[in-house]
Amino acid sequence: MKLKEVLKDVKIVSLTGSDDLEIKGLAYSSRQVEPGQIFVAIKGQKADGHDFIPEALEKGAVAIVSERPRPSGPKTTWVQVPEVREALALMAATFYNYPSLKLKTVGITGTKGKTTVTYILEQIFKEAGLIPGVLGTVEYRWANKKITAGRTTPEAPDIQKILSQMVEDGVTHCLLEVSSHSLELKRVLGIGFDVAIFTNLSGEHLDYHQNMENYFEAKKKLFFLNHKRQASIVNIDDPYGEKLITELPMKTITFGFKPEALVRAESFSIKESHMTAVISYPGGKLNISSNLIGRHNLYNLLAAISAALVFSVPPQAIAEGINSLKLVPGRFEPVANNLGFKVIVDYAHTDNALDNLLQTVRALKPSRIILVFGCGGDRDRSKRPRMGEVAARLADWTLITSDNPRSEDPDQIIKEIEQGFHKAGKHSYEKEVDRRLAIEKAIRMARKGDWVVIAGKGHECYQIFRDKTIAFSDVETAREILKEMEKK
Repeated sequence: MKLKEVLKDVKIVSLTGSDDLEIKGLAYSSRQVEPGQIFVAIKGQKADGHDFIPEALEKGAVAIVSERPRPSGPKTTWVQVPEVREALALMAATFYNYPSLKLKTVGITGTKGKTTVTYILEQIFKEAGLIPGVLGTVEYRWANKKITAGRTTPEAPDIQKILSQMVEDGVTHCLLEVSSHSLELKRVLGIGFDVAIFTNLSGEHLDYHQNMENYFEAKKKLFFLNHKRQASIVNIDDPYGEKLITELPMKTITFGFKPEALVRAESFSIKESHMTAVISYPGGKLNISSNLIGRHNLYNLLAAISAALVFSVPPQAIAEGINSLKLVPGRFEPVANNLGFKVIVDYAHTDNALDNLLQTVRALKPSRIILVFGCGGDRDRSKRPRMGEVAARLADWTLITSDNPRSEDPDQIIKEIEQGFHKAGKHSYEKEVDRRLAIEKAIRMARKGDWVVIAGKGHECYQIFRDKTIAFSDVETAREILKEMEKK
């Protein structure tokens, strides 16, 4: 594809050099550059792509796209644009021939539930004889292919490349988790969404967005992109969902418990291993049974059911798809044992998510809840004492530990979590900075009827420290400890 074709949808301030060059790809990192590619220079929070232009040229980049005018040095083709991330997204969509227009595409945004909704919908679509693909927090998967996810929503060229591969492999419906960061950074610009789903909004990423209003404005952008949209689907029970509904220019499908919700949970029953519910929707009622449990998961089911109905999936296929989903990795994931107590691993890493998780466990009437959790470093610090307060209120005993401390001192993070216990006037905790030891202590203190809840990392298989990243899985760690105990 010629450079002028790649640039056809991009606003250009100036172009110096030839636009008749043959372009073989797009690169936003100098490490990725291959001969014949465009190098897009992005100034990020930690590094500036402009510093790596010489390296990109050395590796064979034939054109540079930047918000800056061409300096006097390089003689290569230079394209100055007003907004480099917008240009990157539009060039990527053009280069890969707008693959989203050849798919039915669902974008899911919200603080919690995105991953679970994709797993539910994927199973429903399979049951209906459709061929789904997923880009999400756990992995990118389609047609027997799996790629471990580097981030919830990849950079624009990576998304468009994967969508293009999905089209080639016969995928019919693509489900994308859309993070607030990706919306702010315009990674999903150039994707035509048939359906956009809003799950909920609570405090998260405030280190990046500064306040809830900015966070909401970022999430809202999904609903105002250029869409081929058939529907917006919104949680009417969420205050920010209610606000979003009033701002949307088109009719919205609402879900929730409120009588006015179009897709509504009329009744439900939660047991240790499954949940049943009666769902009403325009035109009928649906009886469902799911291995996912908890009120928060009922919202996820309602969101997925709403989307399935938009695509005219038969009610029977919806019910069978829901019933066939065994678990979502790292989301209320049980770790089996024969010791008489329960162990679950969950991704809950905000105060609101931890509250939902522990309320769900508490409703199952455990003898005790023994909780293991920490907070990530270089992330929103304000949630640390709030999470401590939730743990103090809802767990019987807590082991405060590390969770991807990154560049921060793990002991200092733990001290900030401790403040929540002090505020609650509780001393029902101990500190163990080593996450493996914390998990082992929690499991070894468990007795018949107890629930050990390991929260924060969920599906993750690594632990990030200041100077290294090590392999670490909460599920595998718990499984190893339980096996040792079962031998005795």
